[in-house]
This record gives sequence, C-alpha cells and structure tokens, in this order.
Amino acid sequence: MATIRRKGEAWHVQIRKKGHSTVTKTFKIKSDAIKWASIIESEIERGVFIDRSEAEGTTIRQAFDRYLSEVSPLKKGFSREKTMITRWQAYKLADRSMATVKSAEIASWRDARLTEVSPSSVNRELSLLSHLFTVAAKDWGMGNTNPVLLVRKPRPNKGRDRRLNQLEIDKIISATESFELPIIVRLLTETAMRRGELNKLRWEHIDFKNKTALLVDTKNNEDRTIPLSSRAISALQTLPRRIDGQVIGMSVDAITRAFARACKRAKVDDARIHDLRHEGVSRLFERGLDLMEVSAVSGHKTLSQLKRYTHLKAEDIARKLG
Repeated sequence: MATIRRKGEAWHVQIRKKGHSTVTKTFKIKSDAIKWASIIESEIERGVFIDRSEAEGTTIRQAFDRYLSEVSPLKKGFSREKTMITRWQAYKLADRSMATVKSAEIASWRDARLTEVSPSSVNRELSLLSHLFTVAAKDWGMGNTNPVLLVRKPRPNKGRDRRLNQLEIDKIISATESFELPIIVRLLTETAMRRGELNKLRWEHIDFKNKTALLVDTKNNEDRTIPLSSRAISALQTLPRRIDGQVIGMSVDAITRAFARACKRAKVDDARIHDLRHEGVSRLFERGLDLMEVSAVSGHKTLSQLKRYTHLKAEDIARKLG
C-alpha cells in the first residue's frame, strides 16, 4: 500500500488505499519515511486516520490571513481583533505550522509575553489563537489538534476598583474642549451604558414620554430598553438633533481620546472612559435597585459579571445597617 522512492536527496512516500485519498510526504531520512508510512497505514486500517497535510503545510500566519478574511468580519470587535491578529502574525511563533506547533512552544511565548503585558491581555491573545485552531479543525477540515487547550492560562490581575467621584467627573467635564463629551460623560454615568451602545443610539430609539431608550445590537447581541433618569433626560435635551439621526456624532475611539485628553488637563489620574460604566452601575445599587433591576439596565448576565463593575463604598453600606 505504501510506496517509498528516492527523489534526489529525499525520500518520497505515497500511500494509496481504495476509498481514501492518496497521502504523500517527503523525508530526508529513509528510516523516518518507513516509520511514518507504517503509522499512517495502521491508522487507515483502524479507521482513525486524519489527513494532516493541509495543517502541516499551513503556518499560523497563513491561517490567520484566512481567519481575518472569513471569521473576524463577522464579529463586533473586528477592528480591535484585526490589530491583535497583526500582532500575532509578527511573532516568531507564527512561522510554525498548524500541525507541528507544540503546547510547550506556546507556553514559552506566554511566559515571554507576560513580561510585556498584563495576564488579561495574554489571555485574550491565547483565546484568539485557540479559536483559530478550533475553526481550522472544525470549519476548514485541516485535521489539526488545538495545542492551546494544553497551555495553562495566567491568573488575571485583580479587577479595577477605581471609582470616579463627582468632583473628578466635574473636573473632567470642565477641562474638555469638546461640546459633546460633557454630555457623554453625564449619560454614561447616569445610564451605565457602554460607549459603543451610546454611539449607536438614535433619536428614534428614545421615548421621552416613558423615559426610556432602546439600545440595539449590544455587546450581548441583544436589544434592551433602559430607563432614563431625569438627569439623563436633561442631558439629552441639551443636544441638537443631527441630520443623520444619531444622538452622538463622535466615534467610539474619538470619545476615548477626548476623555483621555480631558483627564490629563484636569489632572485626574488613572481614569478610563469605561470607569464611568463602573460608576454608573455602582450608583444604581446605591439608589436602592436590586440585582435583577441593575442587570436589566446594565445588560450583565451573571452576578460575577456585575461584581467586576460594582464597588460599593463600605461606609454607605454601614449607614444602611444602622
């Protein structure tokens, strides 16, 4: 069934069996060719053979090219993922084939990467690589395994417990040169929306009579309706109506950059735009809303997710205890 021929300085193996596609591979040493042929013939006879030739001939870099073309565009975070893929393709590990890369090599990359970025960042990059191997095996039929599953993930850093107090928020608002940013800051704090959700909000989604806003195509792939406080309504009413129907004209990245510049001018340290969502969720609890009510507003699905964003002040809880 196996034919082994000398071709120049190499040994060419060809295995044929009725009902199976022809399997070929080239080796430098004849003994390796014989050993490989024996293994493949045994797998074919036992019905467990998986053709790994495509995985062996495809590097991680090449697989990421296909992933970027076919998989990433279907995700909400396409732009961010594209940046991560470009970073992956620059690593030396990307030269390894999908079939031969070992978990130990990925673990070595992990340890080196941990000296540069946080454990959470490393875990995100590992998750992306793992999904690449999964898609290659299940959707592309490459016949590869997933070595990332054998690699221990680093323990994430303790979640941020940074809360922006009202004085800091007022300083940031006063320091900005943007017309929209003060309103954005107030809305994010009052509603606990994500900046991306606010960026997609249209005037047709706002019901001033019932004091609600419809958030469409959220991070969880679900629409949800949130209540609007009187302060949120007041902030919205100060905005002019745009011709395109959008409530906010700034892009998500523009919001982030404007907020960072305002924080720098206001000398408010260690503040991020997402901290306004932290603050918003915490204030919902402090106003007396229960877990189900807060999750309905914020869109969180589990208590563990809410705990990441909720940092209640011990002194406030103490006053409730009496």
